[in-house]
Amino acid sequence: MEQKKTDVTYWHPAFYADIQIELADDADHLVFENEHQLGKNPMEIDVLIIRKEKNRPVKKNIGKIFRKYNIIEYKSPYDTLSVDDFYKVYGYTCFYKADVPFRNSIPIQEMTITFVSEKYPLKLIRHLTEIHQYKIKKMEAGIYQVYGDLIPIQIIVTKNLSEQKNLWLKSLTNKLSEPKKAEKLVAEYLKHSKNDLYRCVLETIIRANPKTFVEVNEMDDIIMEIVQEKFDKRLKEAVEKQVEERTKEIKKNMAESITAQVTEKTRLMDSILLIQKKCRKDKSLSVIADEMEAEPEKIRFIYDLVCNHTEQTVEELYELATGLKA
Repeated sequence: MEQKKTDVTYWHPAFYADIQIELADDADHLVFENEHQLGKNPMEIDVLIIRKEKNRPVKKNIGKIFRKYNIIEYKSPYDTLSVDDFYKVYGYTCFYKADVPFRNSIPIQEMTITFVSEKYPLKLIRHLTEIHQYKIKKMEAGIYQVYGDLIPIQIIVTKNLSEQKNLWLKSLTNKLSEPKKAEKLVAEYLKHSKNDLYRCVLETIIRANPKTFVEVNEMDDIIMEIVQEKFDKRLKEAVEKQVEERTKEIKKNMAESITAQVTEKTRLMDSILLIQKKCRKDKSLSVIADEMEAEPEKIRFIYDLVCNHTEQTVEELYELATGLKA
């Protein structure tokens, strides 16, 4: 169970990056969603790919089957593609089709299912051919199309894929034993070293096959680059977090300061208005202080200000009281 739990976080992010690398030529016309959640319950599609333009076919060999909505189930090298996996994903596909606000807004004819597994799923293939009477056709190395269902289905066996056409997806394994393949991956990575997708996939492959990469030229530099990238990213995140917290603190203090200033202004203007009204009734300082339940000396400044500027408005008196107006 522990291995499987680690496996989910270890392989799936790399596969999500890898599938984007594979379909890079068509990426501008596709929408990729990682772990698309179905409804409110924890049911997730591994990868959902939505084709933006209905009439524009996908060029890449693994995407030729694609229609508008494409459900992908990925099995890591540690896992196998079982009969139950088939029904689970088929059920998720139907649920995704039905989980919409408007009736039949996702036509079933616009959906496909792709299963990706390193191992050839012999038991599943046998089940599909014997129980469902489906036909399985090998389209090219590692790509098998399933005929007989309303929904187009394909099974991709990564270890059998063409290295020339699908280098990264074929190499997403823990069984990479040939140094020459490792060197080829490194060479390809160096062409795209600024691309986070390639970095994610290569890092996963290196972690799964450390011995194979030991003797590869420039490997130390690449590992240091990846480590430095992670350090820089974490440092940047830490700095951004501190800046965000400090910004929030400053905004909070400013808001509190502004609120205090507004409150003080309101309180002072209310006092000026009240004393102004009482002065117009010829009330003395002592009487006004008594009525306001205040010490005479505490209101003397405002009292004298009102008495000496009888024609001024409350706003003008406030400005004089606070030194805002000469």
